[in-house]
Amino acid sequence: LGCCYAVARVPGALAKGDDSLYPIAVLIDELRNEDVQLRLNSIKKLSTIALALGVERTQTELLPFLTDTIYDEDEVLLALAEQLGGFTVLVGGPEFVNCLLPPLESLATVEETVVRDKAVESLRKISQEHSPVDLEVHFVPLVKRLASGDWFTSRTSACGLFSVCYPRVSSTVKAEIRQHFRTLCSDDTPMVRRAAASKLGEFAKVLELDYAKSDIIPLFTALASDEQDSVRLLAVEAGVSIATLLPQEDLEALVMPTLLQAAEDKSWRVRYMVADSTELQKAVGPEITKTDLVPAFQNLLKDCEAEVRTAAANKVKVFCENLPEDSRETIIMTHILPCVKELVSDTNQHVKSALASVIMGLSTILGKDNTVEHLLPLFLVQLKDECPEVRLNIISNLDCVNEVIGIRQLSQSLLPAIVELAEDAKWRVRLAIIEYMPLLAGQLGVEFFDEKLNSLCMAWLIDHVFAIREAATCNLMKLVEKFGAEWAQNTIVPKVLGMANDSNYLHRMTTLFCINALSEVCGQEITTKHMLPVVLKMSTDQVANVRFNVARCLQKIGPVLDSSALQAEVKPVLEKLATDQDMDVKYFALEAISVLALA
Repeated sequence: LGCCYAVARVPGALAKGDDSLYPIAVLIDELRNEDVQLRLNSIKKLSTIALALGVERTQTELLPFLTDTIYDEDEVLLALAEQLGGFTVLVGGPEFVNCLLPPLESLATVEETVVRDKAVESLRKISQEHSPVDLEVHFVPLVKRLASGDWFTSRTSACGLFSVCYPRVSSTVKAEIRQHFRTLCSDDTPMVRRAAASKLGEFAKVLELDYAKSDIIPLFTALASDEQDSVRLLAVEAGVSIATLLPQEDLEALVMPTLLQAAEDKSWRVRYMVADSTELQKAVGPEITKTDLVPAFQNLLKDCEAEVRTAAANKVKVFCENLPEDSRETIIMTHILPCVKELVSDTNQHVKSALASVIMGLSTILGKDNTVEHLLPLFLVQLKDECPEVRLNIISNLDCVNEVIGIRQLSQSLLPAIVELAEDAKWRVRLAIIEYMPLLAGQLGVEFFDEKLNSLCMAWLIDHVFAIREAATCNLMKLVEKFGAEWAQNTIVPKVLGMANDSNYLHRMTTLFCINALSEVCGQEITTKHMLPVVLKMSTDQVANVRFNVARCLQKIGPVLDSSALQAEVKPVLEKLATDQDMDVKYFALEAISVLALA
């Protein structure tokens, strides 16, 4: 179909001089333009073109044209596959939806995976708009053609379409669909078997229970022992879906042996899928969990591959929560905790980090006594771990433990370790703890913080390493944001301002840096009444570095102050600094005057 022909026949044709249709003509013309971007733009506006052409011409001209030109760049085809999924209304409604099948069938066979997937998604969508009769007459033949196509691309696409048409067709057609799916599960091409394995669980859910047992279980067993690990790992997910469908006795006899075999598979990727499954426990129920899954989970926690141990460690809390309540504590203490103790000192930091993110949650399951006796020693080890992420994960979840054992017990056990790290000889360790301090303060509350950690935060302000002093200043600002300006006025500000008289000029400069950080969060009143007088007094400091930082500080806090304070107090001091003998002091004073518009 020539574009010119299409343009000439747009409704209310351009020949009559209807300028409003010119953009539509351009879009149609661009469908065949050599420029990929123009074609892409036009495809994305396909619904506009179809609307302008009308239902009949969309069916008879636009769709055949699109079907004939499915040899394009992948991004254009992807956009086309997406657009066609919402075309039902534009072709006249559900009655005519089958005319969308030819272009989508072609798109479902292309080489690029994302295009095929999008075409399958659109086909699944429009399958729901077919009547049962149309489904058997038009849609099922399409699925069969794809399933028996010469290229693996069409066969992989077919795998995603069985489950959407199966429930709404006759028993004869159902039998044919099941046969086609069986054939694809034993296809020579691994990619097809992979696609079939990924849709096995979904297909099982729409089958009648007898057929699920007679057809799906053998397929599941075969795919779970496929020579390709990429197929076997997808069978694990299917097994979980199948487990939810079967009664307990069938589940134990038909599915569990295969799933337990997967937990010991020679490929770590298959074992990883078992370790990472969150639904398996719920699917098999409490009894099978106790007898079969607990030993399997223990083995996964001890796996030789770090990736598997990481996945299992991540699931420790969820696994323990879903254990049968009557025997939960015993199982954890006897079977799970010994493995957890080994993982705390694992050689791989990802394993330790994964465990640290969930281990605190065990305290709510095990209760106060077990937490104090068995878990606290593990938390202490992790709190001193060389990996920052492990330490952060422990500190981030302290509130779980706090709820169970109380703040006093926590302070006696974990706090000394935190203080020890805060005073560590290596400045990077001190820096890491400073970064966690606002989080820790939020977990422990203002009273506890004032009693135990406030002095620590103030001590960092006079640390001999600048990076620590800088981080400590930022830390104060975050603490004020958490605890409020009134707390700052009573607790922090007096101590900060007291450093203005320190004999060490570096500490006096830290006062200015703190004021820079705190002025905005403390607000106008505290800044004007308490901080500003100290800054102005420091303008006569003997050290030039302090004086030019006074100028910078006044520039920073200026926007917080009211205009009368700026004119009456700040301006005279900056003007005096602008005549300072030191070039840097003069420069920053003039810059402040300019920025604050005090000239």
